[in-house]
Amino acid sequence: MKIHEIKTRIRYQETDQMGIVYYANFFVFFEMGRTEYLRQYGLPYSEMEKEHIYFPVAEAHCNFRSPAYYDDVLIIQTWVSELKHATVQFSYKIFREGSDKLVAEGYTKLACLNASRKPAAIPDKLRKLLQ
Repeated sequence: MKIHEIKTRIRYQETDQMGIVYYANFFVFFEMGRTEYLRQYGLPYSEMEKEHIYFPVAEAHCNFRSPAYYDDVLIIQTWVSELKHATVQFSYKIFREGSDKLVAEGYTKLACLNASRKPAAIPDKLRKLLQ
C-alpha cells in the first residue's frame, strides 16, 4: 500500500467562530491529499481530463477525532483503500504535526466516467498505477 503525505497550515479563514477548523474544510483537505497523491504517482487530474477520464466524488465520509486550530500544521496521509471495476476509494488520516493524535479520518469514493460522462471501467494504465 502506497501512503502519500502532505502538510498544510491552517489559515484563519478555515476556522469557525470558536477558532476550530470548520468541519467542511476536512473534505477540502482530503481533496488536497488525493490530488497530490495522484500527481506523485504520475496521474495529475489535468492529464486524465485531457484523455476524457473523469473522477467525480460519489461518496464522502469523515470522522472527527480531535479539533484543529488556526496555525496548526496538519499532516494528511492518503492511500487507495479499494479499487473496483469503475470506482476507486481513497482513505485519509489527518494528524497535527508533532503529535500522533488523530484529528480526522475518512474516505472518498470516486466513480470513473468517460467523455460522455457515463460510468466506465477504470483504464488499465490508471488501474496499474493505483494498485
